[in-house]
Amino acid sequence: MSTLWSTARLRLRMRILRYFLWRVGAAVPTLLAIVTIAFFMVRAAPGGPFDQERALPRDVVARLEAAYGLDQPVVVQYARYLRALAHGDFGPSLKYRDFSVSELIAQGLPVSFALGGLALVFALACGVGLGVWAALREDSLPDRASIVVAVLGVAVPAFVLLPLLDLLFGIHWRWLPVAGWEPGSLRHLVLPALALGLPPLGIVARLTRTTMQEVLASPYVRTARAKGLPLGLVLRRHALRPALLPVAGYLAPAAAAVMSGSLVVESIAGLPGIGRHLVQGALNRDYTLVLGMVIVYSALLIGMGLLVDLCHAWLDPRVRRAA
Repeated sequence: MSTLWSTARLRLRMRILRYFLWRVGAAVPTLLAIVTIAFFMVRAAPGGPFDQERALPRDVVARLEAAYGLDQPVVVQYARYLRALAHGDFGPSLKYRDFSVSELIAQGLPVSFALGGLALVFALACGVGLGVWAALREDSLPDRASIVVAVLGVAVPAFVLLPLLDLLFGIHWRWLPVAGWEPGSLRHLVLPALALGLPPLGIVARLTRTTMQEVLASPYVRTARAKGLPLGLVLRRHALRPALLPVAGYLAPAAAAVMSGSLVVESIAGLPGIGRHLVQGALNRDYTLVLGMVIVYSALLIGMGLLVDLCHAWLDPRVRRAA
C-alpha cells in the first residue's frame, strides 16, 4: 500500500513539474513578443535621445548616433539588441552616461520590489480579513461599512491617495516622511505602499466577502456547524481555502495594478525605483533604459501569473489532479 501511495505522489509531482516547465517555456515567446513590440514602438515615437532645448550641431549628433549604433537600420539595431540581450546585456543608458541599464535596474529593483511587496501584503492581509469579517456579519453595520471602504478604495486612484496620506500622516501628524529615500529605511515606503495597496484592498475585500458568504451557506459548512464545531475551526478547515480561490485569481491583476501605479507613486514620493526610471527614460527617449524596464516589468508579471497558477493548485485539489 505504501509503495502505491509513493508511486501516486511521484506521478503527481512529475505532472506538476511538467506543467511548471511548460508554463516557463510558454513565457519565453511571450516575453520575446513584448520586447519586439516595445523596441519598435520606442523607435517610432517622435524625438530622439539626443534632443535638447538647445539643438546640438549635426556632426555631434551624427557621432553620438554612430557611437551607440543608432545610425544603422532599425532591423539591424533590433538584431544586435536581441543578441546582447541573450547574453544578459541590456546595453548602456543613452542619458545616464556613467551607468548601464543593468546597473540602474540593480539600483532600482530592490526599492520597487520592497514597495510592491509591502503594498500587496497589505492589500491581501487587510482585504481578506475585512472580507471575512464582513461575511460573518452579513447586512450589519460593519458589513455595510466594509462595502463603503471597498468602493472608496477602488474608486480613488493611488496618485490621489498619496498626497492625502502625505497631508494627514506626514504634514499634519508628522509620523512618517512624505518623500525621499534612505537605504534600508522602511519608513519612507509606508505611505507609498498604503497608497498603492488601498485600491486592490477594496477589490480583495469584495471578492472575499462575496465568496465567503456563498461558502458559509454551502451544505458541508452548515453540516460542520451543526455538529458543533467551533467557527474558527470551520473557517480554517472548510471555508477559507475555497473562499480564497477568486482572490488567488486576482493576484496577477493586483500585481499589474501595483506596478502601473508605482510609475506615478515613485515619482511623487521621490523613490529611486524602476518605475521612476521608466518614466524618466520615456521622457528622455532613452531607448535602452525604457526597454530594460519594460522587460523587467514583463518578467515580473509573467512570474506573478505562474505564482497564481501554483496558488490555485495549492488551494484547489482538482487543479493538482488535472496538472
